[in-house]
Amino acid sequence: MIALKEVRKEYLQPNGERLRVLENITFEIAKGMFSSLLGPSGCGKSTILNLIAKLDRHTSGDISVNGDKIGFVFQQPRLLNWRTVTDNVALPLERDNSDKRGRRELAVKYLGLVGLSGFENYYPLQLSGGMQQRVAIARALVIDPDILLMDEPFSGLDEFTARKLRQELIRIWRETGKTIVFVTHSISEAVFLSEQILIVSQKPATIFKRVTVDVPYPREYGDLRLFEIETSLTRDFLEMNSER
Repeated sequence: MIALKEVRKEYLQPNGERLRVLENITFEIAKGMFSSLLGPSGCGKSTILNLIAKLDRHTSGDISVNGDKIGFVFQQPRLLNWRTVTDNVALPLERDNSDKRGRRELAVKYLGLVGLSGFENYYPLQLSGGMQQRVAIARALVIDPDILLMDEPFSGLDEFTARKLRQELIRIWRETGKTIVFVTHSISEAVFLSEQILIVSQKPATIFKRVTVDVPYPREYGDLRLFEIETSLTRDFLEMNSER
């Protein structure tokens, strides 16, 4: 579904020098897979997502994306406070000139999918942070994307809410079969959610290691198998930092 081969990304700085953010990024993600990009803050994970979404251009290398529609969930919900929850979710459909009733029906459908039935006529400021992020997920799904990109969507939430939303996200992924690429700097979050974890190093970022999380779904917090993988990944991070 997604393939990056020897991708490099550089930015031209005001002083004329080039800042290399990504170096030789190579990986593949199969259709329907839940993959996480795991690495320290500021290492270039979001840049990789932007390249996949074609929001930015790579300097060299090859990027292949087998899908026309890409949904994007950002770290902040980015909702329009003067529009109802339903109208926020329906926003991406307005460019298709579909009828208003049809857009609303789709928006209501996906609000139900994320567990927000009954909140259709609320406004964003009437909702909790976790509920706002559910709206953002519904807005990304309403276009029926082939790929769903998620950039640390739960990092601003308390751990109790984040845990609940992780479980909800797994449910949504298993119901829809979407290909998901999830960015996080939390080892435990990546292990709980993912089938595949790609460890991203500090700048210039490379893929330090690929890890398969071979624990069946549904998963439970406190599972010793997940804890063992977390422990192993922690050692990997220590090793990665010692080598750079």
